[in-house]
Amino acid sequence: MKVLVVGGAGYIGSAMTEKLLEAGHEVTVFDNLSTGHRQFVPKKALFVKGDLRKLSDVKKLFRARKFDAVMHFAASALVGESVADPFKYYENNVLACLHLLKVMREKKVRLFIFSSTCATFGEPKNIPIKDDDEQNPVNPYGRSKLMIEKVLDDLSHKGDIRHITLRYFNACGAAASGKCGERHDPETHLIPNVLKAASGKKKGLVIFGNDYDTPDGTCARDYIHISDIVEAHLLALNALKKGMKSDFFNLGNGNGYSVMEIVAEAEKITGKKINVKVGPRRPGDPARLVGDASKAARVLGWCPTRDLGEIIRSAWAWEISRPAVRLR
Repeated sequence: MKVLVVGGAGYIGSAMTEKLLEAGHEVTVFDNLSTGHRQFVPKKALFVKGDLRKLSDVKKLFRARKFDAVMHFAASALVGESVADPFKYYENNVLACLHLLKVMREKKVRLFIFSSTCATFGEPKNIPIKDDDEQNPVNPYGRSKLMIEKVLDDLSHKGDIRHITLRYFNACGAAASGKCGERHDPETHLIPNVLKAASGKKKGLVIFGNDYDTPDGTCARDYIHISDIVEAHLLALNALKKGMKSDFFNLGNGNGYSVMEIVAEAEKITGKKINVKVGPRRPGDPARLVGDASKAARVLGWCPTRDLGEIIRSAWAWEISRPAVRLR
């Protein structure tokens, strides 16, 4: 298939591009490099620099190339930033995606994989979170993603686009090829910050509260290896190709890992002592956030196969092999 990966120079998008190429697909990457890195794009993929927020860029892309399917990874994804600058999130996550969907409809490109988030659920009523639980996001990031989910549902009912939406919490680890891993600026994700503390690039690690209702008192979250995530997306693409109706799935391991479990595993793998300081709780942090992926297992045949040890080992190999500089 001819697949367009928007946001394909980013962390997850570049790993997805690798996986698609391995599976024999022809891949075009479209990215404005605002947070992505040109070096992450595999050489066998065609790279087109452009901005989804500019409808003219999207139309130019679709005039030049024909596609069978589109995968969307081009979203801003920092909760705190979304609260501080909500317009950026509605422009980049909603308006830009509407541009893409508009041109897809015009060019009759019918298959769409949407990388969403469990942030659409807001404060969970069930742990683990089920696919059909009520969605009530509590920040602009989650609301922007939910808006596109609703648009996709409407387009699907009209028969314009068939989509599969995949919701997950924390992508982590590095691709087995060693060509892509987490490299954000600023880095806000737990695992890379734990490993920066282990490598000496950070003086230590501050954790936000240790008095939660969990076995060790620290928050537990769902962490999924990036390779498991892209495998789920590939299964979703194959399902759409075979005629599956539009659907949505949670991705997760169903149990989650606590902050201190991650620190302990990182110390074990790196052989380094990590200086941990306990800070105050962050407002709105639930004790546990994990997703129920039983529907993905039943319908797509997907389940995560890489445990915390493999996540940390791959992320550590990536961390120590890369200079502490901003790539582009």
